[in-house]
Amino acid sequence: MMKGNLGALMKQAQQMQENLKKAQEELAKIEVEGQSGAGLVKIVITCKFNVKKVAIDPSLVGEDKDMLEDLVMAAMNDAVAKAEAATQAKMAGLTAGLNLPPGMGLPF
Repeated sequence: MMKGNLGALMKQAQQMQENLKKAQEELAKIEVEGQSGAGLVKIVITCKFNVKKVAIDPSLVGEDKDMLEDLVMAAMNDAVAKAEAATQAKMAGLTAGLNLPPGMGLPF
């Protein structure tokens, strides 16, 4: 009986590993947009944190360089926060049936 349980557990672990790999591949394709300055600066990144696009409103060109840098940084941070939220939502479904203790997530 114990051998059957171990086999089932190994099969479940293998399936979970395949699901995690598939989810990570899907996350690399999901794009989110962060904004700052009421949309004057926009950053598009994937949920694997690869920057895909930076858009700066023409009205900011020639403005204060420090302000523009701050807006780009704020848009980047907004995009990263959205990518993290999308990643957590995607992975939550994969670990839902594992009964992991609180705070003991899987590394992504």
